Amino acid sequence: MDSFRSKLVPVTSILAGVVVLWYVFAVILNAPFQRDLDSRANQTPGTVEFIGKTLSQPKPTLPAPHQVAVNFFQNTFLRSVTSNRSLVYNAWVTLSSTLLGFAFGTALGIVIAVGIVHVTTLDRSLMPWIIASQTIPILAVAPMIIVVLAAVGITGLIPKALISTYLSFFPVAVGMVKGLRSPEIMHLDLMHTYNASASQTFWKLRVPASVPFLFTSMKVAVAASLVGAIVGELPTGAVAGIGAKLLSGAYYSQTIDIWSALVAGSIVAALLVMVVGIAGRLVDRAMGGRPA
Repeated sequence: MDSFRSKLVPVTSILAGVVVLWYVFAVILNAPFQRDLDSRANQTPGTVEFIGKTLSQPKPTLPAPHQVAVNFFQNTFLRSVTSNRSLVYNAWVTLSSTLLGFAFGTALGIVIAVGIVHVTTLDRSLMPWIIASQTIPILAVAPMIIVVLAAVGITGLIPKALISTYLSFFPVAVGMVKGLRSPEIMHLDLMHTYNASASQTFWKLRVPASVPFLFTSMKVAVAASLVGAIVGELPTGAVAGIGAKLLSGAYYSQTIDIWSALVAGSIVAALLVMVVGIAGRLVDRAMGGRPA
């Protein structure tokens, strides 16, 4: 109970501070447009009334937290899940490409890590290129992937999943390399003393040692995969998905919809990271680990 309280109080305090600052900046950023509206209507509202108007604009520069909360509630719980305006429906569309890209990225990252650890040439030649690949902005890569795959007739889920793969394989590869190299020299010498083969050393020593590193890197990878799926929806002209909601909101200046979609994406990312964390604890417990 004390541990839960020690975590809850700091998180709640930071959240409250963020909400207060959010309201302050909403008033500051929405004030110029509200002054212009009042001057055109020959109105001179008081300070309290003016602040209330800045926090209730239909298309504000920065929506207030309560505006985003109301929009999120309406588009999540008061709409049919099959509606294009439903955040549940759009989140599911994005989630499908996220999970596929995450699966591809995790598999690719593990394969690359195994190759780097066991083949010196790959360690010297491949790792620098892997690091360099992450310096290219995803906004530049995404349209190229979409165009190239569309030219060969591949559209829909696969291009978005490949963009997610591009972002998610890197943390898995780096984390897995560190994990596979984490056994101490003494343990490796002990396996050699027991005349263990390379495959036995790999499966009985390196892989178990790498599991904590793998799940830690997968938490980063699944969040990056979601970002890749959202970015992948932007150049495709998608009609559904969180990226599509962001794009349509930008077209029609529906800032409240944009922020509501961002909140939905954040919640999806948090849930995905939580699921990966739970899976990691279950695997660790199955392997005989003790809870901290």
